[in-house]
Amino acid sequence: MSPIETSLAVPHPEEYFYLPEHVIENLERVKLLAARHPLNILVTGKQGCGKSTMVRQFAARNNRPMAVFQIGILSEPGQLFGEYRLKDGETYYQKFLFPQAIQTPGCVIHLEEINRPENPKALNMLFSVLSEDRRVWMDELGLIKVADEVVFFATLNEGEEFVGTEMLDAALRDRFYVTMLDYLPSDVETRVLHLKTGISEADALTIVNIANKLRNNSQEPMVVSTRHTLMIAEMTAVGASTRDAFINSLQLSRDIVESVLLSLHVELGMTSKGSENHYKIY
Repeated sequence: MSPIETSLAVPHPEEYFYLPEHVIENLERVKLLAARHPLNILVTGKQGCGKSTMVRQFAARNNRPMAVFQIGILSEPGQLFGEYRLKDGETYYQKFLFPQAIQTPGCVIHLEEINRPENPKALNMLFSVLSEDRRVWMDELGLIKVADEVVFFATLNEGEEFVGTEMLDAALRDRFYVTMLDYLPSDVETRVLHLKTGISEADALTIVNIANKLRNNSQEPMVVSTRHTLMIAEMTAVGASTRDAFINSLQLSRDIVESVLLSLHVELGMTSKGSENHYKIY
């Protein structure tokens, strides 16, 4: 199986995708630095907080072709580049998309879940293309050089709760600039749910307040990503109650949802405070 998710094409931009201003400013610096030489960016943060969307948005806004590679299916060094196959009793080398992508000027390369390979040694071939030299030799393909203005984005989830992940090799991590994403502030997340799904701002605020209650539970905090709240908002938009939308989207028991609703009975009428950091559409 080839570790390819998409072909080389400029992705469509995402509507109403918010990022902190300082992250947007940093992405502008990424573009400027990439004009000098290929660049590596590691994007970390909680699951469902927009890491992959940010990479796709960077490519879309800058009219760059993009290729996504699922690192989780790699089991041996060099597998990103191609593999030997058998056809009609004869062995041949099948070249994959990765060599083409890294030799395409300005291409955005998304290495998804970079800390989830089947075999950590499968990442060894990345050292050469991510290093200052930016070239690798393969007997099957010859000398491969990374093209001008290529940007490598690697995304990962870290923590004991993510089964199958590994600690990223320190020498590999050292080759990246790091961008960290987090949950959206309440007012911004409320706006996103309202704009993307068409539910009222009041309903959107209710969903965000419940999500924050679950996230901030001191005894047993729960991961409720913006991806989750969007799913809940979509269910609400087609007629589900907030209670049922949470139960169906997060697989929560009715007792837990009822407890949260009771604890927020007064709070749900309150307006959320503005975010400390300024956010705007990217």
